[in-house]
Amino acid sequence: MRLKKILSSFLAIALGSVAAQQVSAQDLLARQAPIDRKMKAVDTLVLQSILDRENGMLPSSDLYAEWENSKVHDRQATIPDNFTIDLREFSMPTVSRVVTSNYGPRWGRTHEGLDIKVYTGDTIRAAFPGKVRIVKYDRGYGRYIVIRHENGLETVYGHLSRQLVREDQDVASGEPIGLGGSTGVSTGSHLHFETLLNGVPINPALMFDFRAQDVTGDFYTYNRDTYHSESRYATRERGKIGNGGYTREEVQGENAKYAPVKQEAPARRAQYHKVKRGETLSSIAKKHRTTVGKLCSLNHLGKKTKVKVGQIIRYS
Repeated sequence: MRLKKILSSFLAIALGSVAAQQVSAQDLLARQAPIDRKMKAVDTLVLQSILDRENGMLPSSDLYAEWENSKVHDRQATIPDNFTIDLREFSMPTVSRVVTSNYGPRWGRTHEGLDIKVYTGDTIRAAFPGKVRIVKYDRGYGRYIVIRHENGLETVYGHLSRQLVREDQDVASGEPIGLGGSTGVSTGSHLHFETLLNGVPINPALMFDFRAQDVTGDFYTYNRDTYHSESRYATRERGKIGNGGYTREEVQGENAKYAPVKQEAPARRAQYHKVKRGETLSSIAKKHRTTVGKLCSLNHLGKKTKVKVGQIIRYS
């Protein structure tokens, strides 16, 4: 009889434990559900971009073996026989429609970019999202900036009167990065704009149409065999308009052949951080040059919240 009571008590305890585990699991799922819904609401393209960076899957990671802040070009590098550049996240670097000098032979050497007529103080913007590689001054470029983009392209902005970004800074497409000027070797205020692929200059007119204030398509595929003929064609189609005597209104299109484009200030793209082991809100804020308060506001967190490994935190 006593043995029967002991067995009955043991069975009751075991059943209670299983039930408690089921309730606990249900509670855990219930608590997880809002998190799952919130994560689904996060832009999947942004999350994929984070994963691509971590896994080295961005087009730029296939081209560049190193990150350095010293030289604009890599004269020893070569471009792959074929490489496709995604142009869909573009923003025009300037609203100017006047090209004053083309890519190609000039004064006995190769002019490795386009010269675009701008005035001192005009806003210059990042052409694509990316990371600032160089912010420097030299005799030729004057004050200049080089940005490496996620699509594999690098862009160069020369003769600026002022630089508004720092090296190693992440920038969004269309974000102001500098002001037009005439620093360095320059005959007047203008923007020298280059596009590089693996450190090698290629003709910006293949991708950008400054007169139309647009890109030439959603994608541009570099092909070693057809590049030179395509470059010559692009220069003829979108080439030099003139070398001076333009008013600000003509440069920006109000009285030009092409109708003016009304450009709205681009919305800053949300940026996210994936939490690693040992990180806190404070260390994440410091890494991205922001504050704990801003992180809490963007993510609806308390200042004493402990973040978890793998958690996605929006920081801008």
